[in-house]
Amino acid sequence: MSETDPVKLMKQEVGRAAAAQVKSGSIVGLGTGSTTAYAIQFIGDRIQSGELEDIQGIPTSFQASVLAKKHGIPLTTLDEVSRIDIAIDGADEVDPQKNLIKGGGAAHTREKVVDSLADHFIVVVDSSKLVDRLGSTFALPVEVLPMAIAPVTRALEALGGKVELRMGVKKDGPVITDQGNMVLDVTLEGIDQPAELEKTLNNIPGVLDNGLFIGVADEVLIGEVKDGQATVRTM
Repeated sequence: MSETDPVKLMKQEVGRAAAAQVKSGSIVGLGTGSTTAYAIQFIGDRIQSGELEDIQGIPTSFQASVLAKKHGIPLTTLDEVSRIDIAIDGADEVDPQKNLIKGGGAAHTREKVVDSLADHFIVVVDSSKLVDRLGSTFALPVEVLPMAIAPVTRALEALGGKVELRMGVKKDGPVITDQGNMVLDVTLEGIDQPAELEKTLNNIPGVLDNGLFIGVADEVLIGEVKDGQATVRTM
């Protein structure tokens, strides 16, 4: 990919805009995904330049942990801190109420824990992720204990979902989450009551969590490419 590729530049600008909101002395939730990776890089750059001090990151995935270490961001855990000041993460869909579907990277369970605890949760996306109704373009990920795959699948089908076990790319077998579980991708005919569906899914025995993030996002930074130029706007 060219260094001047407009989509890459747009993702960089959104990541830069989110990283610019981090203040010295902050506990920062570090999300997962290609756009969030740039935010992690720019936070690291600000630390290395001396612009940011006393930063501690809480990663939401193995990927985020590796990137944070690469860019010099000290890490901590939820056992060691009593707050998260700011979290930065991506999304697969965003509706007009700033509700989200997440989980394309199979990290949504950890992401929901970290993002929900943050005083200020910033979502970084490109305009293709904006939808009028959740479930319009992206299947809903549901993390499931391996021994419960069959009964959970039946329960999801009873709710009207088309269910597929997420399989690995360039590996044989299913995707395994950082918690050692599997992911069922559920296609629904649009999600009219996402808050109710989130609770219903999480009440199915064997489900760890699902990719609906309802009332969690505080701010959405949207990257766009106009006339070959990368721009960022706020929802």
